[in-house]
Amino acid sequence: MAAFFITATGTEIGKTFVATGLIAALRRRGRAVAALKPMVSGFDPQASEECDPTVLLRALGRTPSEAAIAAIAPWRFAAPLSPDMAAEREGRRIDFDALAAFCHAGVETAEDILLIEGIGGLMVPLGAQATVLDLIDTLQIPIVLVAGTYLGTLSHVLTALEAATNRGLAVAALVLNETPGSPVPIEATRASLTNFCGEAPILTLTRGANHAATFEALANLLI
Repeated sequence: MAAFFITATGTEIGKTFVATGLIAALRRRGRAVAALKPMVSGFDPQASEECDPTVLLRALGRTPSEAAIAAIAPWRFAAPLSPDMAAEREGRRIDFDALAAFCHAGVETAEDILLIEGIGGLMVPLGAQATVLDLIDTLQIPIVLVAGTYLGTLSHVLTALEAATNRGLAVAALVLNETPGSPVPIEATRASLTNFCGEAPILTLTRGANHAATFEALANLLI
């Protein structure tokens, strides 16, 4: 059994896109894949066909339903805000221990490969005292870090990598998902990061390209 945490340098970077592409690549190899999206903000039950947990369930070959969504995403909030703010708006508090226990249970019971998709970026607050990074640190599983190629991403990526490595966390791969309209070429971003990323493999997803080979390469890195 293996487990990986898919996180990012910020929100709307492409975590779910990477997760579903990786799920497809692993399933093509006959691997048993499970996925969790423990926390979702901006969740609208009336539009659940478009939410990230539904996208993940479909990638897994499972039929989305209210029960299926609740099983992989127990913490769902209506406001499209950071989890701490979204929970506060509903008069709720995120129990970090319960969240960690839910993820631990997923790791322990996974048949083969488990992917856990985070919320927002690596340092998003989950409450007054904990961040996504704290959750990964508790789980002690490798990270797949997703980043864009917008101007400024170099600093965001290197900051995220330093935060992770300072906790002793393994970075299984960095995936650059090309930002639409960015003035920075994706290969230039990759070349610059190569100077600083040590042994962390860097993969690229170019807009409009067929990404099957990239996700196959990512699967090779993880299994």
